[in-house]
Amino acid sequence: MSQAFKDRLGLAVKDGGFSMDGYWIWCGSVVKSDDGKYHMYASQWPSDLTFGPHWVTNSRVVHAVSDTPQGPYTFADVALPARGDGFWDGRMTHNPTVHRHPDGRYILFYTGTTYDAPLPTPQTPASHELAWNEARSNQRVGVAIADSPDGPWQRCDKPLLDPRPGKWDGWMNTNPAAVILPDGAVMLYYKAVGFSKDLLRYGVAKADKVEGPYTRLTDEPIFRFDSTNDHIEDAFAWYNGERYEMIFKDMAGGICGEPKAGVHALSDNGIDWKLAPSPLAYSRSVNWDDGTTTEQPFLERPQLLIEDGKPTHLFAATGSMPDNQTGRHEGLQRSWNMCIPFK
Repeated sequence: MSQAFKDRLGLAVKDGGFSMDGYWIWCGSVVKSDDGKYHMYASQWPSDLTFGPHWVTNSRVVHAVSDTPQGPYTFADVALPARGDGFWDGRMTHNPTVHRHPDGRYILFYTGTTYDAPLPTPQTPASHELAWNEARSNQRVGVAIADSPDGPWQRCDKPLLDPRPGKWDGWMNTNPAAVILPDGAVMLYYKAVGFSKDLLRYGVAKADKVEGPYTRLTDEPIFRFDSTNDHIEDAFAWYNGERYEMIFKDMAGGICGEPKAGVHALSDNGIDWKLAPSPLAYSRSVNWDDGTTTEQPFLERPQLLIEDGKPTHLFAATGSMPDNQTGRHEGLQRSWNMCIPFK
């Protein structure tokens, strides 16, 4: 029997990852360039705004660089800035996940949104109506392509998928996870809801090339945990040469046994999924390389660095709260991206 995913993880790097004074940092996806450097794409927005709801109104995808996969990473540039009201992603970019195409190009899937109101500021923060109704409902998944990790990034003019009114994915789509196959085809996994307070579920679509068009492979979600009122987000998927694997966040803990921890799932075809024999992929109880152990309030947006077809490092968004208590994101004091190397 193969080793459980969580047992393959080593010690988290205390001084690794990516953080920036004056900013919230979330997400965090890494790719290696031909010169041996490592490039992280993360979400960033000013910390003089509250964490939420401003991630959905003010986030932008930034680029940071390190000589080692574990970091620390140094800010380099804004990869996907706001580009104007006339674009579907003109006001916000978030949820980056980066991959190398078989032809060498850099492929950056992400979430974007737009809205009519002025950009929120500390003096005029986002209203509930703006953030959770307009900006959240306008979220869509897109892709940007570059020949260099430094850009420039060519962004798509339209989202990769449109909502389907009246369906489980009729309100918005976000949280992309992509597997680029050896022939250049793409399996695209996306989070969606049918209405504002619906359970979070994942669907799958496929395209012959990165730019699309994408066709949904199933009419229903690939996972349903409705009977226990459980839902999921923050998927990362990959193909290990024999089958597909996925990790994602268990919102309430009814799937893997720990709220806000990770779940490991397997599939032979990328469409029909089952939980791994040991479904707990990672815990919020983190063992660090300085000998300490902490209970992190959040360990979200898990992303893997894949080298030579095998995962080598797990990256996750995390943060700190007063007394390191768990709770809502609004209680965060700071946030950053952390790294856990595999053993």
